[in-house]
Amino acid sequence: MTPTSRFTPLALALVALCLLNNAKAAIGLDRTRVIFDGSKDAVSMSITNNNTQLPYLAQGWIEDEQGNKISTPLTVLPPVQRLEPGKQSQVKVQALPAAKMLPQDRESVYYFNLREIPPRTDKANTLQIALQTRIKLFYRPAAIVPSQQQLSNPWQQKLTLTRVGDQYRVNNPTPYYVTLVDARRSKDAKTAEGFEPLMVPPKGSLTLSSSAKALGVTPYMTYVNDYGGRPTLAFSCSGDTCTVNLAASPGDE
Repeated sequence: MTPTSRFTPLALALVALCLLNNAKAAIGLDRTRVIFDGSKDAVSMSITNNNTQLPYLAQGWIEDEQGNKISTPLTVLPPVQRLEPGKQSQVKVQALPAAKMLPQDRESVYYFNLREIPPRTDKANTLQIALQTRIKLFYRPAAIVPSQQQLSNPWQQKLTLTRVGDQYRVNNPTPYYVTLVDARRSKDAKTAEGFEPLMVPPKGSLTLSSSAKALGVTPYMTYVNDYGGRPTLAFSCSGDTCTVNLAASPGDE
């Protein structure tokens, strides 16, 4: 038996997974989410080749909510570009005419993907890993783009919770998506058992995976804002309904 044959497919898969976990992306993106202002034709993002030795290709594309690649109503320009070692560039998400056909009273969600393509190597037995970044892309129609005054009173504060049996249902009356990434029974408590992050659609509702018992009558919910920050909302419950308690909400963590 040769040394190589002692490695099972599972072992090789575990090695590859460890390499992926330890790998750092060569192509960096300047944000963790994209907000497309519907009153504009495009939104630009900065990308950087963090590798100071090698050039990389950066490939961008957009997927719909189901993970299918799309070419309309939004597209990425350029779809592929070369970045020299240590250099910066820009990638743009461009609106096509079909964007005007999207709902104008609420956000639509897509996913922006950026894949790095390393230069080909002539070295034998070399494993090359191409990392990919995937972030949410929200198309925000011009009619609902908030003013600076509105931004000072975040729409996430309008969320309510409704108790149904032993679970809370999150109600989102706003025209924006709200991503919740943490839930606990008090400010200093640990994340509630069974909690899984969720994205509540505009003017919709979803049920929290944690039990109402685990969250208690003063739940704390953490959401992700436009800038990737994570403010926290404190809720106060009366009967089966919970509303945001602005005085108790700690804000950014």
